[in-house]
Amino acid sequence: MDVAHRDHLLAAAHGFLAAATLASCVLAELLVFLLHRHDDAARLYLVPVSAMLLLLLYRVRRRRGTDDDIYLVDFSCLKPPRRLRIPVAGLLEHLTLIGCFDAGSVEFMTKVIESSGMGNETYFPPSLHYIPPADTHGEAINEAHMLFFPTLDDLFAKTGVSPSAVGAVVVNCSGFCATPSLSSIIANHYRMRSDVIGYNLSGMGCAAGVIGVDVARNLIVTHDINYAVVVSAEIVTVGWYPGKDHSKLLLNCYFRTGCSAALITKNRRAAAGSSPPPVKYRLVSLTRTNQIANDRSYRSGYRDEDDEGITGFTLGQGVGRMVSELLRAHLLTLSLSILPWREKLRYAVLLLTSPPHKRRHNKLSGAMPLPDFRTAANHFCLPSSGRPMIWRLGQGLGLGEKEMEAALMTFHRFGNQSAASLWYQLAYMEAKGRVRRGDTVWQLGIGSGLKANSLVWERVGDDDHGVTERNGRSTLGPWMECIHKYPVTEA
Repeated sequence: MDVAHRDHLLAAAHGFLAAATLASCVLAELLVFLLHRHDDAARLYLVPVSAMLLLLLYRVRRRRGTDDDIYLVDFSCLKPPRRLRIPVAGLLEHLTLIGCFDAGSVEFMTKVIESSGMGNETYFPPSLHYIPPADTHGEAINEAHMLFFPTLDDLFAKTGVSPSAVGAVVVNCSGFCATPSLSSIIANHYRMRSDVIGYNLSGMGCAAGVIGVDVARNLIVTHDINYAVVVSAEIVTVGWYPGKDHSKLLLNCYFRTGCSAALITKNRRAAAGSSPPPVKYRLVSLTRTNQIANDRSYRSGYRDEDDEGITGFTLGQGVGRMVSELLRAHLLTLSLSILPWREKLRYAVLLLTSPPHKRRHNKLSGAMPLPDFRTAANHFCLPSSGRPMIWRLGQGLGLGEKEMEAALMTFHRFGNQSAASLWYQLAYMEAKGRVRRGDTVWQLGIGSGLKANSLVWERVGDDDHGVTERNGRSTLGPWMECIHKYPVTEA
């Protein structure tokens, strides 16, 4: 069944169970009255008692499951200042002028950038605008401040939730681990309460956003706190590679400045529409799959030193094949929980009836065709790894250009912002007015390890299309002043 219709069907089922229990009680009483037999009466009286106990147990379990539901109040994405913009032509000139790359490295990065589908409005942190780049620890800390505080200021202002009400802060930043931790930097800046729980995730790659939500969910349920904040960012300053190893130069080409912050809660009253604050989404599914035990998968992406002792991130050989194997395992697990029954049945019939030679057309699924995931979600947020990879992944999932639009346009406008890219894509769809109440959104992240993680959200908040501001903040988020330009055909 579709998620949008599930609650109505469940309510009808609960009503039917209550009516059946009442009917069984009345029937038992009538039989006792008609039979007038003592031994039968004693046994028949067990029928209504058992029925009422079973119904009570069912409702208690259902109530516990509902109490564990997790909601997304709202989220914010940073739009960096325009002075940090790095046009493609300016970047290519910059790569030549800084003097750390040879002609072959500049030529390689030029080809990658020009074929990636990246536009002229992406951003670099101030440290990488210098000649030579100032990729120091101090500049990385300054970049963290520049990313975190404006994003969180916007989130707290938009939701009306005070920083003192936050019980947990989860920060995921793959390449930079500071002391004090990044979560401590946030807690100190906002003078959060003394019992705030801080977690700092590093080395998790682009799939860390889902891991952060999973950690926040567990903290909310286990520690009975009202709100948790999940911050996703990549400190590009320390990810910069000034060497000549081509396998380490891809991060220079793709990764750009960006940050997202999401406010998570289990407050059911907010979900019902009371204030403060109303929530936007309910977490329908969270699925995590990894192949860390596989040595080839484990070595598909790693940070090490090149022959000159310069540290950089390496993409191993055969990473595309390993990602395909990972996704096959991930999609098998995910589809069991999110696909409607009619699509499961159709897919089962397809597997039983399709000839073997017709099962080998899909590179992602190998020898087996994939189900139609468009029946499971209305909107899709995909890894922002450049236009060729987005197209390959989207087509492998059976998606069309419309479903891939958010990923393609986000990469064109902002580049790859690691785990934060999924939230920029959701912001794009909201700015376009496409996410309606009852719609589902699938966020898919793939990170080093390898790991594939998915979030499926259901829109439970009211449609706010046409509303340009909330609590003095733009509802268009990072797409303010530019959403009317998209989609662009050259992306």
